[in-house]
Amino acid sequence: MSEATTVVLGVGSPLMGDDGLGVSVVRIVDERWSTGRDVVFLDGGTWGMRVLPFIEEAERLLIVDAINAGKEAGSLVRLEDEEIPRHLHQKLSPHQIELGEVLAVAQLRDRFPSKAVALGIEPARIELHDGFSDEVSGTIPELVAAIEAQLAAWGHALRPREAVVDA
Repeated sequence: MSEATTVVLGVGSPLMGDDGLGVSVVRIVDERWSTGRDVVFLDGGTWGMRVLPFIEEAERLLIVDAINAGKEAGSLVRLEDEEIPRHLHQKLSPHQIELGEVLAVAQLRDRFPSKAVALGIEPARIELHDGFSDEVSGTIPELVAAIEAQLAAWGHALRPREAVVDA
């Protein structure tokens, strides 16, 4: 990972309806584009502190997730730098680590990326459910385009991946 300058981190649980958005959308972008060694697409799922080394080594961090911002379900949400929540909470169990806590640790260790953007969609349904709500599904192409635009704005060349042909 030492060559990567940008980490694109998809987070959330695919078992919880719209919450699995980040993991799925990052996979879509990664399968569509070749970006070179300076971008790492990471399925952060519910990894907790295991994503900390990737975040701390990055110059830029692009988080993709379902984001509760108090908007209408299906709305595209963008947060930049200090707008991205970083917090520590008292937990009943050490297994209850959330992304905000991972980001807080990187900040406390003075290893938070110099640029950070969170892109996502306001969820309609976060509950045990397979698949996305109609509101979220309808906005996924707009989110993919926003991710592609952010990577291009950070100077990353996006080249279409060549289709694999079966012999």
